[in-house]
Amino acid sequence: MAGSLSGTATRPGTGPAGGEDLRPARPVLSWVLRLGGLLARRALLLAVLLATVFAAVELLPGDAANATSERGESAADLAQRRELLGLDRPVLTRFTDWMTGLPTGDLGTSARGESVAELLSRPFPNTLLLGGLALLATLGVSLALGCWAALKPGGKADRAVSATATGILALPEFVVAVALVLVFALWTDWLPAVTLTDADGSPASWQMLVLPVLALSIPQIGWNTRIVRAALADEATAPHVETAVIDGLPRHRILTHHLLPGAMPTIAAGIATSTGMLLGGAVVVETIFNYPGIGSVLAGAVTDRDSPVIAGVVAVTGAVITGVLLLADLVRTWASGGRI
Repeated sequence: MAGSLSGTATRPGTGPAGGEDLRPARPVLSWVLRLGGLLARRALLLAVLLATVFAAVELLPGDAANATSERGESAADLAQRRELLGLDRPVLTRFTDWMTGLPTGDLGTSARGESVAELLSRPFPNTLLLGGLALLATLGVSLALGCWAALKPGGKADRAVSATATGILALPEFVVAVALVLVFALWTDWLPAVTLTDADGSPASWQMLVLPVLALSIPQIGWNTRIVRAALADEATAPHVETAVIDGLPRHRILTHHLLPGAMPTIAAGIATSTGMLLGGAVVVETIFNYPGIGSVLAGAVTDRDSPVIAGVVAVTGAVITGVLLLADLVRTWASGGRI
């Protein structure tokens, strides 16, 4: 007992013998190591994905020299163009050269002689804006619907929300986009069906973002509403939640102070996985609404068999998805253990 009291009386930052206590540094070191491990795994996964992209483009029929050639070019011209683009070198060598420039932001040169970084500098922020708004809409509506359903488990609202969410999560983005165009553009003429751009290449008005954002977010709202509802139902069986119910606390207080904190890791993981779905679906949605994002750039690059451009699109979108997944991992770690 005396030893315990003595240990309690030790000043923070000093050890039992009066020396410097290293214990506070351990959580920080553990946090740094965990963060470094997460970053290393994500970076390795992205490198494997980029290598797969180079290999997949190599397997496509034709090459960038043929795809971007002018009519009437001779075989000698094509051979010279192939040499100029480096297509006469092994794909592994081209991939290694491209990867060495990636840390400095050099994404290579397209088959048409443009800098890939400059080629993506205008459309990628537009895609980020579209995906970010869709992610915010998904997060807000999913939380609202999931919490509303959880307030009265088994009630009419719970059954209606669950059934609707199950129905819309199975809808692909292009089906939702076509339906939205029919209803809000062609039948009612409330919103534009195509996106016009201003001088800097951005959407000319906010109305042109509404339908693309809805087309992207509606399927993800269905998916994440199911996740939020299931996470809250699991958390409702926890002893501290049952105690709060027995104590007669108001439902909204039980929801905000007891259910949501415990369900946060699952909700964060669900939202993070939706990031990749939103950016992937943006390629299709941008094409339907003529939105000035990376969708048209990627479609043109596939037509041209342009490996640096395709890999550049994958790299920048993969970096964004990696960042969101890393943030979700940190939220899950913090919410699960109370500290990072």
